[in-house]
Amino acid sequence: MRRFYPLLFVFLWSTGFIGAKYGLPYAEPLSFLLTRYGLVIGLMLLIALASRAPWPDTPAQWLHIGVSGLLVHAVYLGGVFVAIKHGLPAGVTALVVGMQPLLTGALSGCLLGERVSGRQWGGLALGFVGVGLVVSGKVDEAAFGAMLWPALIALLGITAGTLYQKRYCARFDLRTGSVIQFVPSALLTGVAVAAGDGYHVEWTGDFLFALGWLVLVLSIGAIGLLNLLIRSGSAVNVASLFYLTPPTTALIAWAVFGEILSSTAIVGMVLAVGGVWLVARPAQ
Repeated sequence: MRRFYPLLFVFLWSTGFIGAKYGLPYAEPLSFLLTRYGLVIGLMLLIALASRAPWPDTPAQWLHIGVSGLLVHAVYLGGVFVAIKHGLPAGVTALVVGMQPLLTGALSGCLLGERVSGRQWGGLALGFVGVGLVVSGKVDEAAFGAMLWPALIALLGITAGTLYQKRYCARFDLRTGSVIQFVPSALLTGVAVAAGDGYHVEWTGDFLFALGWLVLVLSIGAIGLLNLLIRSGSAVNVASLFYLTPPTTALIAWAVFGEILSSTAIVGMVLAVGGVWLVARPAQ
């Protein structure tokens, strides 16, 4: 069963862009995320207390888990949601965040002591080319400039969060750990909301559906799987899975919204899958 976790993670993570498309027209991005974080904290706290899940033993463990949560949730999701809300196409956002495996591969050696083989570097490069082909038709439509920086911040957040968690807190209880990760994310996001234009949400049916999906499927399901994958695999292997997110998102958008996939995009998907296979397959 565990061998299917990476594929399930890719599918669930990819639906985040679909959920954002449904919900962001009815809420400011940080207000959306603050609502999402609050619901996740309440739900996971109830689960943790009801199941008597263990909490970290030392203040250092609490700190490391909280910092990893700030990077993976507040910085990454905040950047993605702000970029999409203010006009950067989801495909371009996915391409920017899709640089994470290359950045992780470049840093994992010096920070984690992980050896990245020539085959894995080749797979990372092949996957990046594939991601570029998938979203290449949307790059020309993008209004870069001011709206690119939130996506770049998101890229740095998810890369730093993966490396930090792998090094300092790879193992923790997923129930209590989720609470510890999301509380500082909610506090930081709340401060940003208060310092900005305030809290703005329209409680429409589409927004409630998107919110429920992102809370239950993404924040609990996908994040739980990500924590499991970070715990059991190398940082490079886990990061390589993010190459599959833009192609998978394109397939879901085709199925849900009827968006047509070009032949170039199909070739890109094949290359991205091949790149992940090269990175993740065991050494001979």
